[in-house]
Amino acid sequence: MDLRPAHPRGATLAAVADRLGLAPLPGVVATLTVGGATVDSREVRSGDLFGAFPGFKVHGARFGAQVAAAGAAAILTDAEGAEILAADGVDIPVVVVDDARAAMGEAAAEIYGDPSKRMTFVGVTGTNGKTTTSYFIESALKRVYERTGIMGTVELRIGDEAIESPRTTVESPVLHGLLARMLDEGVTAAVTEVSSHAAALDRIAGVEFAVAVFTNLQWDHLDFHLTMDGYLDAKARLFEPGRARRGVINVDDEWGRKLAARVEIPCERVSTHPDDPQEAEWSVTWADIGLDGVGSRFAFTDPSGASHGAESPLPGLVNVSNSMVAIVAAHAAGVPLDEAIAGVAGGHEVPGRMERVIERSDADPLAIVDYAHTPDALTLALQGVRPITPGRLILIFGSDGDRDQGKRPVMGEIAANLADVIVLTDENPRSEEPAAIRAAIREGIEKVRPDLADVHEVEPRVAAVEYGLRLGRPGDTVIVTGKGHEPTQEIAGVFHRYNDRDAYLAAHARIVSEREAAE
Repeated sequence: MDLRPAHPRGATLAAVADRLGLAPLPGVVATLTVGGATVDSREVRSGDLFGAFPGFKVHGARFGAQVAAAGAAAILTDAEGAEILAADGVDIPVVVVDDARAAMGEAAAEIYGDPSKRMTFVGVTGTNGKTTTSYFIESALKRVYERTGIMGTVELRIGDEAIESPRTTVESPVLHGLLARMLDEGVTAAVTEVSSHAAALDRIAGVEFAVAVFTNLQWDHLDFHLTMDGYLDAKARLFEPGRARRGVINVDDEWGRKLAARVEIPCERVSTHPDDPQEAEWSVTWADIGLDGVGSRFAFTDPSGASHGAESPLPGLVNVSNSMVAIVAAHAAGVPLDEAIAGVAGGHEVPGRMERVIERSDADPLAIVDYAHTPDALTLALQGVRPITPGRLILIFGSDGDRDQGKRPVMGEIAANLADVIVLTDENPRSEEPAAIRAAIREGIEKVRPDLADVHEVEPRVAAVEYGLRLGRPGDTVIVTGKGHEPTQEIAGVFHRYNDRDAYLAAHARIVSEREAAE
């Protein structure tokens, strides 16, 4: 799927410079037209503006000669990048700015004709629930918008055309280019997840959201943001004046309440825990978290005080929260309230989010895949499946490498307290030694279970999934957490094709074959 419009509007460098507040460019350079934008040297097309700024390993200007040879018309960079380009003898126009990351987003918006302003565009941020809430919002938007799009952790999709997503939030030129392509394809409403990294690294520069949405803030990414306040600051950038026209904020946690108190745009607060109500315009007053294991029902009051009944297609209090926030967000985006309620209720299963892969039978346990990879998300996932588990709750999990190490023993304690049986394995070790990650999790498990009763350590992950499934009996629930929809596993810097759902199904096929052979 091409992530750019077939016929981009383009812009002169003079128009780009004017948008960036720069001094007028020289005559010939000023009249030069750029037709596309990218920050990836491998994706440069003839006539592109290439954004060169410091990366985690190397400055993008080091690729100046390569992008010039590929047909780039000009390069936007900072002072350091300009020095590198001059030293390397790169002979194409260079636009120099103080903050090239932020400027590149604005430049891309200019080049592609400000596509975010020409559609109903919703941005969803928060630690947990971004993907589920985004899918629920899109489902509601479809009730009144003929063609929609979605961008996030799972996929980039225009109507029914989709590809795997490279990250939660794509780089700003890709974002603007994809929005422009959506407009060309007749999309009038779209949803994107916005990660804290994306906000901090200006991947949403140049975007204007019709509605900005906040789900929650929990312990995660402190290796990058250092403190929870720093983490919240990144999320808050989505709600700045000029970035979003209005906001929807879940105030169940203290961070949502702090955010609601500081935003300057019009904002609606949402309270979704009936047993711990917060001051809000929209409040869930009653919830049945889905003891049938399929969905949830709840009631809420709107700003006028009127009461409404609603449903979530997924079980658990966490999905009551996701559904309620989605209803309010869709309504804020122009969907009539009754249509927003119906749209969320009719939402389809979200890949890797409480996804039921193998149904409970007289021979098999219920097998679920969930993306929970933070302490709070793991707690909610295990609490959510406990009521639908007449037998044992079997958890298969690990933790990411090269990420916040402090949460590992905490997640071990949660697992030991809430699961009956634990299968400890690897998630995405990345550059770390897998055994060291498991050892840190095991320290937390041992605080609750010093004898490590019903704790099994199995690797590789595909073997752990089969091991956990074989442990399961008909009344049990087996849940594998941490990777959700992810199609790969990163080990020692190498990406291997792997998916938890596929691992379940392959293991189940072998189990069924053995069962039939024994009969």
